[in-house]
Amino acid sequence: MIPHDSEERRALIGEYLLGLLEEPEAAEVRRLIEEDPDAARMALDWELHFLELSDRLPAQAPSPALWPRIRQSLGLNEAADSHTPNNWWNSLLTWRLTSAALAMALLVAIVLPLLRTPDIGAERYTVVLQQPGEAAKPGWVIQISSDGALQLDPLIADQIPEGRTLQFWTLINPAEGPRSLGLVEAGQPLHLSAEQIGAVQAGQLFELTLEPAGGSPYNRPSGPVQYIGRAVLASAN
Repeated sequence: MIPHDSEERRALIGEYLLGLLEEPEAAEVRRLIEEDPDAARMALDWELHFLELSDRLPAQAPSPALWPRIRQSLGLNEAADSHTPNNWWNSLLTWRLTSAALAMALLVAIVLPLLRTPDIGAERYTVVLQQPGEAAKPGWVIQISSDGALQLDPLIADQIPEGRTLQFWTLINPAEGPRSLGLVEAGQPLHLSAEQIGAVQAGQLFELTLEPAGGSPYNRPSGPVQYIGRAVLASAN
């Protein structure tokens, strides 16, 4: 059960990120991070903290037999391609690189608004779109400027299957359902005017889903979520 006390909740999220929770409780914390902006920020704080701690450790060269033994103990297929997502995420080195990518995404999210011409009197928002689930790998960053325009920038170049496309969505009120913001080309930035995206508020959901060519046949996402995140107020009057 998720505790109500903020410090207890922070400690529980830290245990989750260290892999110390049993699966039922881990699944509960995972849902909390995906749905609660405060919990998501706690998770990001922990990941940056763990990255700083890991950077203090002296470099050690593991023996060539170490990873095969670990893979065997986990029941992983030795013949699988080392570049597949499951194998990729089972690497400690990859965990550190992912944390570094997350730190870079946050750095971009914080620094970019400061590099642009300030426009006092209006709010700016930032969204880091991450892969859902435990990996939480950042893939895109959204900047919403003081004039309401949206800039979507890729952090990685996704490989989209033939006949599929990425579609951009936003959700403010669950009762009204998600609204499409158009199709996105993998690895390419997208700019939308204030008129195209409408009003934005803190906590607003943005996501990219994998849809059939031409977009979802329905007035809602029909394919799996590739990246998801919520708007965070970056600056205000």
